[in-house]
This record gives sequence, C-alpha cells and structure tokens, in this order.
Amino acid sequence: MVAPVGDHRAEVTKVVSDTFRLDPALVEPDATLEELGIDSKGRIRLLAALEVYYGVTIDLEQLDRFTDVGSVADVLAEALGTGGSEERR
Repeated sequence: MVAPVGDHRAEVTKVVSDTFRLDPALVEPDATLEELGIDSKGRIRLLAALEVYYGVTIDLEQLDRFTDVGSVADVLAEALGTGGSEERR
C-alpha cells in the first residue's frame, strides 16, 4: 500500500520546524522554502536532517527539487520508495 504524499507533508513540516526552530503552525504545505527563510545552505541542512531522521540517502541532485514543503515530501516519498513520479535508481 502506498502512503499518501499528505502523510509525508506533515512529517516534512515537523522536520522543517524542528531543524529551523520554526512554529509548525507557520509552516504551510505550499510555502516555499525561501518564504520560510531557508536558503541553499538550509536546503542542504534539511536534506541531511531528512536522511538522519528517516535513515535514507537522498541524492544531492535532488536539492533542485526542494522548492516547497510539498516538493520535499515528494522527494522523501521517492527515497522511501512510497511514491512519487520517478523511480529511484
């Protein structure tokens, strides 16, 4: 059974909130990372936090896709093998 991406959005919201010390209520699912104050170095920090939290490896090339919480959730779903439009190799 494939977990809905919505499940990962809530989890990504928690990781973003914890990593960057943001109020979870302020982390909207469609908010861009830039709007949340997360720059390119912050995206690398987020990728590392997701890898540690979930015990997965996410290719650095995926950072270009880290534009908002939803896109991060899509990348995470692919890394976990629970969905997404592209299959991980």
